[in-house]
Amino acid sequence: MEMQTDWLERIPKTELHLHLEGAIPLDALWTLAQKYGGDPDTPDAAALERRFVFRDFPHFIETWIWKNNFLREYEDFSFIAEAVARDLLSQNILTVEAYYSPSDFARHGLEVGRITAAMRAGLDRVPQVQSHLIADLVRDMPPEYCARTLAQVAEVRDYGVIGVGLGGSEQKFPPELFEDVFKQARRLGFHVTIHAGEVAGPASVWGALRALKAERIGHGTRAVEDEALLDWLAQSQVPVEMCPISNVRTGAVASLEEHPIRRFFDRGILVTVNTDDPKMFGNRLADEYRALQQVHKFTGAEIRALIENAERAAWIPPRDSAVGFAG
Repeated sequence: MEMQTDWLERIPKTELHLHLEGAIPLDALWTLAQKYGGDPDTPDAAALERRFVFRDFPHFIETWIWKNNFLREYEDFSFIAEAVARDLLSQNILTVEAYYSPSDFARHGLEVGRITAAMRAGLDRVPQVQSHLIADLVRDMPPEYCARTLAQVAEVRDYGVIGVGLGGSEQKFPPELFEDVFKQARRLGFHVTIHAGEVAGPASVWGALRALKAERIGHGTRAVEDEALLDWLAQSQVPVEMCPISNVRTGAVASLEEHPIRRFFDRGILVTVNTDDPKMFGNRLADEYRALQQVHKFTGAEIRALIENAERAAWIPPRDSAVGFAG
């Protein structure tokens, strides 16, 4: 028996691949933009929404940087973190392990520790959502810069920073460049998740696994090009944080029909479903699951398995579980 639509809204959900700076509700982002004088090319909220239509992945990165120009003071980070958490609560996303990118702002004079503290303060205003942070070191920065950011993050890990990630321009900066940085991250006791196989090929995923010892893979879609890699992922049960709608919006995958998530799932890979940058892509987590039902014919039981996969893959066990949810 298939799920009713509202079942997807009401079931407790876990989100493992969400960038806080890409999940800012548009009304909150508009408020921030106006605080700093706005942008003449974005005169109203409708124009703001139109900015989030992307030609390709580089255009997405360009827009990401533009948006971040409106995060200038520590109070801005508390403001967006609270807004994101309230939005998650409205969707019954009750557990989140969220990426944030302190190095994007540290190079403009803001301190990593104070950014992290501000994010934590905002998240804590919504205690119904169990939230932890993953510091994205951003591979566009040199390894030495990432190492300094890691050291600064380690000083404030008590704000709920449980992991370290590597996002950014995957096609330009392979994971092996950051082997020493992530060796130190593991020594410090951080969990490790790596964006790999989103726009670069299977070699990027292998590098994340072998050189950086990734415990989870972000996106991973192009692993589908390597049968041995698919076998390895299935056997190892290293979770894959898949983001189908994001991949289509950025052009990483041509269409939802061509997205390989069904092949991964059927292969026995521990697939999780996530939104990535939901306010930039106009998606919600329930929308992701509905799309899989409609396009890839996932059954209700399979959708529930995906939701429970996210709980299994979470580094901190969710307080609110989908297991036993009666619908």
